[in-house]
Amino acid sequence: MLDKTKKDWWKSAVFYQVYPKSFQDTDGDGFGDLRGVIGRLDYLEKLGVDGIWLSPVYASPQKDNGYDISDYRGVDPRFGTMEDMEELIARARERGISIIMDLVLNHSSDRHPWFLAAKADRESPCHDYYIWRDGTPDTPPNDMTATFGGPAWTWAPETGQWYFNMFSPWQPDLNWENPALRRELYDMIRFWVDKGVEGFRLDVIDNIGKTPDEKITFNGPHLHEYIRELRREAFREDTLVTVGEAWSADVETAKRYANPDGSELSMIFQFEHTTLDQKSKWEPIPLSLVKLKECYDRWQNGLRGEGWNSLFLNNHDLPRTVSRWGDDGKYRVESAKMLAAMCHGMQGTPYIYQGEELGMTNIRLPIEQYDDLEIKNAYREQLEQGRPEEDILSAIYARGRDNARTPMQWSAGPNAGFTTGEPWLPVNPNYTEINAVAALADPDSVFYFYQKLIALRKAYPVFRDGDFQLLEAEDEQRFAYVRETEREALLVVCNFTAETLPDVCPERFRGAEVLLGNYPDPAGEDLRPYETRMRYVKK
Repeated sequence: MLDKTKKDWWKSAVFYQVYPKSFQDTDGDGFGDLRGVIGRLDYLEKLGVDGIWLSPVYASPQKDNGYDISDYRGVDPRFGTMEDMEELIARARERGISIIMDLVLNHSSDRHPWFLAAKADRESPCHDYYIWRDGTPDTPPNDMTATFGGPAWTWAPETGQWYFNMFSPWQPDLNWENPALRRELYDMIRFWVDKGVEGFRLDVIDNIGKTPDEKITFNGPHLHEYIRELRREAFREDTLVTVGEAWSADVETAKRYANPDGSELSMIFQFEHTTLDQKSKWEPIPLSLVKLKECYDRWQNGLRGEGWNSLFLNNHDLPRTVSRWGDDGKYRVESAKMLAAMCHGMQGTPYIYQGEELGMTNIRLPIEQYDDLEIKNAYREQLEQGRPEEDILSAIYARGRDNARTPMQWSAGPNAGFTTGEPWLPVNPNYTEINAVAALADPDSVFYFYQKLIALRKAYPVFRDGDFQLLEAEDEQRFAYVRETEREALLVVCNFTAETLPDVCPERFRGAEVLLGNYPDPAGEDLRPYETRMRYVKK
């Protein structure tokens, strides 16, 4: 068990993201709940994770699956009660598992009391908690568009003004220029710290410094000033782990967010490695392993000693990686393990998304069965632009966020053991083959491969401290790299194809101990389809 009184304990940790709505339902309403998370803590303890990143469970109209918060200090009744939340925090801690709450500081729900007061009266103190501009109903302040489609400005007849909404009209943006608003947010964070929460994932944190009049949404002029104040006022304990979602980040800006002096955040989620295969969100282009390796090399070496990487393959906003970079058919198990080894062998803090440890895959649904607002808007807008429906659906199958949001596959029973009712989103039909009961009964499953990876990261300091050297940078079929300290060296080799290929093994690793592989029999001279090997040398 990690010593979480140490300042940088999270550098040795592995976190697991729970998307509560799809994790485990205990009351038969088709929505996952907090008691479902409590009931699966033994499973997560067995996996070996050190913390749970809990996606939002705050009170919410659920128009964006909880990322539209109507009460930052309340638990949505669909998820349970505050007593359930307190029990989850306590029972998780007994198992050495920290709760890291998802926190949306960029916007609230339009049902939040602050916004209701702001919209009702220009003289309300809450009015300046949001971003307003005067005008007329037919002329928005500018032509900015919202992330989820439509304009980024919404007319409020009650005040005769426009308010800014970067994501949707139901998610009005908060005005971080207002110090009273910032104080409200800091006090709310301390409320959760006092409850025993040990960290926060900060949704779209790179947007809070926006200046919409200049059409600047990311990296506004006061962004880092706000984050430093956030650190001083709300994240006062050095042991709190803070990870910021920053879609706009590059290596240089990441050094500011994750400065080792602790003035801002522990780390960020950057997404460069997830967007290499697209011109835009809905225009996939051929995958390039060379570009992927180049990206990882840049981040591994760019942040070494000057920041800290987060490592992830999947989350609630991304498709299942085994369906993108692996083979979710014949070699699903092998490729899921290979991708895990590739990711967990690097320097940084790994995050496992629910079902990833089972090798869960993308899903294909009729358009009317999708729930995601982004998918629905994209489908409508692209049809209006004349794009063939077949092409639109193909892009949704590859990139849509609901790929990751289908219910957790616990068993081969009805609804994959997720609910006794009607699930809010269809269960992937392959649950009869891919499920936790089957995985736990198979010593060679993806689950136990992740369990071994997590244990290795704690047993060998090279995972945390080693430098990173990319091998065979121009090879489009194999990904190989070395991690090295003065005392240890680790070679990670991954075959990204369904072909048998020559191994990549520098002379000093020949005959070295194979710490982990994804085929049960001993390593041969060649790499089998989607094979991965971790070789270790102690100096």
